[in-house]
Amino acid sequence: MSNVRQVQKLAHATPETAPSVQGRRDFFTYQDLGVTEASLGKLRAQTMTAIRGMTEPTGWHYHDCEGQFIYALKGWVELEFETGDTIRLEEGESLFIPGGMRHNEIGTSDDLKILELSIPAKMETVACDPPATGASPGR
Repeated sequence: MSNVRQVQKLAHATPETAPSVQGRRDFFTYQDLGVTEASLGKLRAQTMTAIRGMTEPTGWHYHDCEGQFIYALKGWVELEFETGDTIRLEEGESLFIPGGMRHNEIGTSDDLKILELSIPAKMETVACDPPATGASPGR
């Protein structure tokens, strides 16, 4: 048994040094802020910037993770949740979505930019059926 302990590292990113990475949605560009590697996979941080506003809902889904945090840096995004709530997240506002909570992104501004964090870094997106009570199905 090894006594070697892995140590988290300092990470610093700028808009110029943060690499572009592949993301979940084709209407966003993504920049990795280096936190996944620095935190040994415990946390992921990235920015997501709209290429264009959404033309249709993403469809109902949930994320296989402990939680997802988003902070609107610019613009807005509107989401509906399995709870029946619809939230329009605007510039300067934040939202924590527990892992496994079904939701559907139903609209964005053309200038949306958000900071997204997930615990752990690995976050899978799983398509699912919409809730039975009154929410729209998305696609």
